[in-house]
Amino acid sequence: MTVTPAQLRALANRAEALAAEVRALCAHPSPVTTPDAGASPGADPLAAARQAADWLARSTDDLRRAATELARLQVEPCGLAWAVCPEHGNTLSSMAGVSKCRVCGWSRSTPRPGQPCGAPVTWKVIDRSGGETRMCDGHVLGARAVSQGATFIRIDQVLT
Repeated sequence: MTVTPAQLRALANRAEALAAEVRALCAHPSPVTTPDAGASPGADPLAAARQAADWLARSTDDLRRAATELARLQVEPCGLAWAVCPEHGNTLSSMAGVSKCRVCGWSRSTPRPGQPCGAPVTWKVIDRSGGETRMCDGHVLGARAVSQGATFIRIDQVLT
């Protein structure tokens, strides 16, 4: 089974809700009518439940940290094969093996034809027919300019 950041975040949300529920229950305890034979006078019968709520709260933080770290490690590279400026999209001019952005001047060696982009995927683009493409920030700028009726969704919005 592959664990996803979204699954870990969902577990963190459930742990957080459970911790809140336990704390709410313990906030207004029912009066104890008959103490246990082994219980010491003045002992809090809900101390263990409150401690469990604290553990759940800590596990919430741990699960969220694990989800963030897993998302960082599972960065998917953009596989689109045309070069783009990471900030301005399809604004490159190429000359003498160097691609340069006409807007900001950003430059890099022109990649070999067919070489994938490699920037981290940050968008899921769904076209009108339901086809899905994942792409980086630079490529999504170009796609927005030419795609009619497509839906653009940030990957981090999908994961939360």
